[in-house]
Amino acid sequence: MPDGSGAAAGSKDLLLGYIERFASVMVAAGMPAMPSRVFVALLITDSGRLTAADLAAVLQISPAAVSGAVRYLIQLGLVHKERMPGSRRDYYRLPDNVWHDMLKLRDQVMARWTALIREGIDLVGERTPAGQRLAEHAAFFEFVSRELPDVLARWDSYRAREVPPGSARPAPSARPAR
Repeated sequence: MPDGSGAAAGSKDLLLGYIERFASVMVAAGMPAMPSRVFVALLITDSGRLTAADLAAVLQISPAAVSGAVRYLIQLGLVHKERMPGSRRDYYRLPDNVWHDMLKLRDQVMARWTALIREGIDLVGERTPAGQRLAEHAAFFEFVSRELPDVLARWDSYRAREVPPGSARPAPSARPAR
């Protein structure tokens, strides 16, 4: 990677293949392809930040494709744009708690879905088959929305207790038995 990750020239193809595989999973979950690729490229970069030119080089894409992808990711809060002291270049980086933030974003989306589903129940009638089906969906989203803050709080607690600062993995004693 251009940020000095130490990847050997022969492993660049392996890294690009990994980026493509990971991005395809994100695409299957509903994220557009180019933002998915940019997200993964930032995720696997040692520094956690790359310029638009670096991203274009790593992903073998045009600067215009990078621009659209980072704009999309910034709108979602999944990427931040910043400048390094003394540099005129813009750098893009993932927030420190990107998965935590992503789940919080999903919670906001589920709240909007729940409101729309409840509106649909009022329109079709709660005793109709469609109303009952909608009520089941609303109940699911309400349940997840109630549980998610506790899950995130437990993660914060777990992380503070079990994940050493700068560690890529939980401490061996913290891994659940399989």
